[in-house]
Amino acid sequence: MFSGMQGDDDIPGIGQYEDFHTIDWQRDIARDRMRHRYIVKKRQDSIWDLIKGAHDAWSGWVCVLLVGVATGIVAGVIDIGASWMTDLKFGICPAAFWFNREQCCWSDTNTTFDSGNCSQWLTWPQVFGDRGDGAGAYIISYLFYILWALIFAALSASLVRMFAPYACGSGIPEIKTILSGFIIRGYLGKWTLIIKVVGLILSVSSGLSLGKEGPMVHIASCLGNILSYLFPKYGRNEAKKREILSAAAAAGVSVAFGAPIGGVLFSLEEVSYYFPLKTLWRSFFCALIAAFILRSINPFGNEHSVLFFVEYNKPWIFFELIPFVGLGIIGGCIATIFIKANIYWCRYRKYSKLGQYPVTEVLVVTLITAILAYPNPYTRMNTSELIYLLFNQCGISNSDPLCDYNRNFTDANSAIEKAAAGAGVYRAIWLLVLALVFKLVVTIFTFGIKVPCGLFIPSLALGAIAGRIVGIGVEQMAYTYPKIWLFSGECSTGDDCITPGLYAMVGAAAVLGGVTRMTVSLVVIMFELTGGVRYIVPLMAAAMASKWVGDALGRQGIYDAHIALNGYPFLDSKDEFQHTSLAADVMQPKRNETLSVITQDSMTVDDVETLLKETEHNGYPVVVSKESQYLVGFVLRRDLNLAIANARRTIEGITGQSVVIFAGNVAPPPGPPPYLQLSRILDMAPITVTDQTPMETVVDMFRKLGLRQTLVTHNGRLLGVITKKDVLRHVKHMDNEDPSSVMFN
Repeated sequence: MFSGMQGDDDIPGIGQYEDFHTIDWQRDIARDRMRHRYIVKKRQDSIWDLIKGAHDAWSGWVCVLLVGVATGIVAGVIDIGASWMTDLKFGICPAAFWFNREQCCWSDTNTTFDSGNCSQWLTWPQVFGDRGDGAGAYIISYLFYILWALIFAALSASLVRMFAPYACGSGIPEIKTILSGFIIRGYLGKWTLIIKVVGLILSVSSGLSLGKEGPMVHIASCLGNILSYLFPKYGRNEAKKREILSAAAAAGVSVAFGAPIGGVLFSLEEVSYYFPLKTLWRSFFCALIAAFILRSINPFGNEHSVLFFVEYNKPWIFFELIPFVGLGIIGGCIATIFIKANIYWCRYRKYSKLGQYPVTEVLVVTLITAILAYPNPYTRMNTSELIYLLFNQCGISNSDPLCDYNRNFTDANSAIEKAAAGAGVYRAIWLLVLALVFKLVVTIFTFGIKVPCGLFIPSLALGAIAGRIVGIGVEQMAYTYPKIWLFSGECSTGDDCITPGLYAMVGAAAVLGGVTRMTVSLVVIMFELTGGVRYIVPLMAAAMASKWVGDALGRQGIYDAHIALNGYPFLDSKDEFQHTSLAADVMQPKRNETLSVITQDSMTVDDVETLLKETEHNGYPVVVSKESQYLVGFVLRRDLNLAIANARRTIEGITGQSVVIFAGNVAPPPGPPPYLQLSRILDMAPITVTDQTPMETVVDMFRKLGLRQTLVTHNGRLLGVITKKDVLRHVKHMDNEDPSSVMFN
């Protein structure tokens, strides 16, 4: 396909891409096959070549092994750092200031750690000698909470601003775009990695309404990109590098949630574009290693590597599917409100003065969040703790107002019987309603500010709050009317037959599903996250309902909406193209313009350089002659520039008058100056379509083959070129959107 493939390396830089360009999957995969055949052929020559062949075969597995180990270690560092700094807002451990509250209280003799008050841990008022619970202590706590939040947020935003502007946001929209074959230089670089890790610890600790799960995918992908350069097979070949990045994304979700299988499915369903079976196995291995390493670091300091382990195992009643589907519908509505409002705000930020003051914006959002969050105990606590509290079952040891039922526990082992909700529960419900509204509004303004911020944990929190409220309602209904047919006798025994925590779990899945539009991976992540395998069917019902409601109310999930907002050139393989246009309607040039071509054996170096100066195209078709326009092949602009510059350096006597020859079978022109033979950089097998090809076929080819461009012919003569940019603009134009919003070089 490419003549002289092994000779690729003698022109440095051939086969690489410029920033903000699309890669050519077909060409890269063909280059890798050539390289592979060459290695296999040389294996017989010597022991050294045999070792090189074995190393080449193993390098993919070794690379994902290293990515998995690195991701696990980094995730452990982030978890430990964030939990310590989050507790720093409330107090300090004088014995060892690097301990968080839980570790500080381990050494303590009194084991009632429920309210978190042990003698070793000093809250800030206690540090300043105020031992009471009065107004003075409250004000000191309040001020310290706000102060630490502002310090952390300011540090995070300034680091991002100064060292790595790409480290902001969640990174999943960009990872999706990169995996679909787009190049964003520096997005997965070492500076982005370092600042993202430090900034993430800071912004999670600042108490902003954001999670660390999305950024973990970005961090893992950075590690995958950096480590792939140890293996030239992956580092030098963009299409092969995408296989490592897919595996890295799986490892990122695996360590964020302790859900290895969920991570693989997330990579498959949500982020990856090209996902062959080999990549599936490698992602599985990578996620496994990452989860194993994180488990051995044990950042949570308990026996579970899962984030929100739940202990209940009550079977659910068939009738409960109705409230579960209802929660799915509520989740879809909350998610749609969130997506629409967030995109509106991000668009406003992008095109107004606000975008010029990123650090100020972060500080204002943090200040408002901290001032409003502190008075409400449910928003004051860490979001992960809140979710855990909402998922939990009310037992004997729970002292939270949510569990203030009129029960008398005579025997510690007896089944928990149903009971009327006490005053504490109703107060807790009011606080939770306020927390729901507050979190929804704040997250709309938070997602998209210039600090590393994820979306999973806030979405789970929104859903868990809504679910717990619904769950308490259903539970009280079962208590008041235990005999009605709905509960089919299961609630008449006096046992507690409705678990509000399960509703919180289902609600969390519903909102997250509505926001991201995941289905399969979402359900798997949820039951790996909680260990509740018994509740797969309720989770599936809610996830499905929420996806349907979300799709009915708005077409895009949050990531696709952000891709469209930023104008990344992403051809979604899930969309269908329903219009009846033909290739001739889309191709450049239009009917009356001229097409820039290169002839195979009649242009001089000067002619070619003039053509490169006067036009901006990324590549040029090579034809037999200007008159016949019969197609020979396709040559890339970058390769032409490199090859001519290289020839001037290395071949004597090349001048502007030297004839450039692309065909291998043409008799060279006689006499000086010497001719320049460039058949090496010519793609002899470009993908072509005829002018009557329906556009849906062309769009399909671009999606499934990962093309950069295709040539349009008529009776074998060249008519024009369709690039990925033309396809994207055409799709936008047909959908009545602004075609100029697509960012492209």
